[in-house]
Amino acid sequence: MNIVIVDDNPVNLMVIEKILQNAGYSHFIKLSSALELMELLSVGKDAGPQVPVDLILMDMMMPEMDGLEACRLLQEQDELKDIPIIVVTAVGDSNLLAEALEAGAIDYVMKPVNKVELIARIRVALRLKYEKDWHKENEARIGRELELAKQVQRSVLSAPIHDNCVEISASYHPSSELAGDLYSWYRIDEHRYGIILLDMMGHGISSSLVCMFISSVMQDTITRYVSPELVIAELNRYMNQLNRRDDAINYYFTAIYLLVDTQRKTIEYVNAGHPPGMLFEAGKPVVLLNRSCAAVGFFDQMEIIKGVAAYEEPIRLFLYTDGLLEAIEEEGQDETEQLITGLRTCYDQDLGCIIDQLLPPEIRDVQEDDICMVMVRTQ
Repeated sequence: MNIVIVDDNPVNLMVIEKILQNAGYSHFIKLSSALELMELLSVGKDAGPQVPVDLILMDMMMPEMDGLEACRLLQEQDELKDIPIIVVTAVGDSNLLAEALEAGAIDYVMKPVNKVELIARIRVALRLKYEKDWHKENEARIGRELELAKQVQRSVLSAPIHDNCVEISASYHPSSELAGDLYSWYRIDEHRYGIILLDMMGHGISSSLVCMFISSVMQDTITRYVSPELVIAELNRYMNQLNRRDDAINYYFTAIYLLVDTQRKTIEYVNAGHPPGMLFEAGKPVVLLNRSCAAVGFFDQMEIIKGVAAYEEPIRLFLYTDGLLEAIEEEGQDETEQLITGLRTCYDQDLGCIIDQLLPPEIRDVQEDDICMVMVRTQ
């Protein structure tokens, strides 16, 4: 622990040093000016502090640079602004003391120094410093763990598919470190593909963990059961394992699952409370995949409704989460119609360009909800 004493009067330095020694503090640095303090802390330089500093006891009135200016300079440095500063001064002007506190000092002691008062204020300041350092370290640790969790979460997302008969890709813009959207697709056989996009309730760690649980069973569920009704029923069973009757919060997710058959040119789907998918085929009206049932995990037993869409020519199919609709929302306008209109003008472009046209970065980056879109193209 290092305590720095800054005073241009050698007698004051000696008095405070003696008080600290008698109180059991042995690591302190004596400086005769605020400029020496700036040099010690390397203010304005890239190197950072020469030594770690836990507390500064600083005189108010000093030549060249006074205590007020020193406080302000330290507050401008992110790595230094949390060092507690106690002003030790003979100036009894309440306005000046208030200015010192506003400049960054956390407390003050009047001269001549009362040793009991000084030590008491030092102990309070160091205790606050310890608690603040603990919180900073804890936040940094949590930040590292969240970053790792985000990387793990992204690693389970499916990679794009570019086959002779179909292309599948996604554009994902989470609103926070850990998101609640998840997409997956799997090649069932030569002509069939199982594709799912889901939106977990809530955000943050709990929703992310539920997402990871579902992703862990996704491949086996889709490749084993294949049929949309059976896949959604199985995912509902898994969610019911998480949701105990005595829990205050039951988790659920909306989802749309497709079974695309490029040989039969059919799309079988189940829409579990999700925004409708949009099927574009040249020369035909847009088909909305909107035959909907309850969200997955909402009920122990859910009534599942399957929809079927057929096509003849190459198609563009778009799935998305409600974060996209919220982002394009305009008062008095129907978001689904807005999205259809926007997609008509650019649906034959790659997905990145489509998202940029629908949602410029300055709008997309301030969204409070996750934004995800999946695009399926058939040849």
